[in-house]
Amino acid sequence: MRRTLALLTVAGTSMVALAFLIPLGLVVREIAHDRAMAQAERQASALVPVLAITVDPARLTHALLSTGARDRIGVHLPDGGSAGTVRAPAATVASASRLTRAVTAELGSGRLLLRPVALDGGRTVVVEVFVPPGDLTRGVTASWAVLSGVAAALVAGSLLVGDRLGVRVVRSARRLGRAAGALGAGDLSVRIEPEGPPELVAAGEAFNSMADRVVQLLAAEREMAADLSHRLRTPLAALRLSLEHLGPEAEQSRNALGRLEAEVDQIIATARQPSRAPELVHCDAAEVLRERLTFWSALAEDQRRPWELIGASAPARVPVAATELGAVLDALLGNVFRHTPEGTGFTVTLHQGTGTVGVLIADAGPGIGDPEAALRRGASGAGSTGLGLDIARRLAESTGGSLRIDASSMGGARVQLWFRTDRHERRSGRVRTRRERG
Repeated sequence: MRRTLALLTVAGTSMVALAFLIPLGLVVREIAHDRAMAQAERQASALVPVLAITVDPARLTHALLSTGARDRIGVHLPDGGSAGTVRAPAATVASASRLTRAVTAELGSGRLLLRPVALDGGRTVVVEVFVPPGDLTRGVTASWAVLSGVAAALVAGSLLVGDRLGVRVVRSARRLGRAAGALGAGDLSVRIEPEGPPELVAAGEAFNSMADRVVQLLAAEREMAADLSHRLRTPLAALRLSLEHLGPEAEQSRNALGRLEAEVDQIIATARQPSRAPELVHCDAAEVLRERLTFWSALAEDQRRPWELIGASAPARVPVAATELGAVLDALLGNVFRHTPEGTGFTVTLHQGTGTVGVLIADAGPGIGDPEAALRRGASGAGSTGLGLDIARRLAESTGGSLRIDASSMGGARVQLWFRTDRHERRSGRVRTRRERG
């Protein structure tokens, strides 16, 4: 924007300067020409009193010497003779002698002034004055140089003023852009001091109002999430009391209930915390997969479900929290257990590519009739709220990845959860660089 404003300023000032300076340059040249011809006219007029007294060539030659310009002035006498230096052709002199006023004629690069002088007895003498090219353009070059300097000064001054205005506009726009980027990155405390043109001031005020509104909405949302999570504590406490009376056979259920209570407490604690910019987190997807499948293996054994974990022997770093990835895996595996008959097998595959990590959950169940509709509705089948797929999709998209559903080689459905890892690595590098510089 700054460069564009500078170019526009230079273009506008240059057009205005040219519109005035070109006519002024032509006027200066005409003035120099007229000045030279007026000087020649005065020199010719100075000989008129002498011609009224005598037309003797010897005396005229002496008079021409007194003018100091003998090589430029000549006199054409009535008898065809001449005095001084003459250059005009006879035909031109004859034409001028029949006139009553001075005339000019071109001669090479200079000009001739022919002044007829009427004497007694009907005689006519023609005074000739040669004006060289240097006299016709004397002072023109210097005047044009001065005009060009004035034009350059005007353009430079306008460029300086335009650049200062551009700096003011660009500074305000960049400040607004940085604030918007910081707000988008999660810094809800960022505000700006509106400055610059009225339009940018209005945009800055609107940005501050928007940021305040976002803070209010997020605070209300966190409060609601905390309240809803807190309400779950009562039925969970009642359920724990019931499980305590069931003996050792309910140990697995008690462990699951303990994990659920821990998740509810984590939700409440997170919701009560003030908003701040999200931190860079990561986890080992292979470790999370092994942990969660160890949990689900007991239920799979009870339901005689064959299962297999593939590709989880090597670490796989993904830019999500371990708790969030574990919750997504529980939701997807829970769909397998809920929507396929007992005894249906499933596989979980961890795939590592260039800049991507994929978790593929495939089963041998009836599959999903319309995968696109399931993703569009956020529902995995009949009797499902669809929250599992929606949570998984949002987690994948938060890293730049995606969630896809297709048919598995086992005949059922396959859910592909893909995470982007290259963006996280670049962002981590920028954060480390900023910290090192700081």
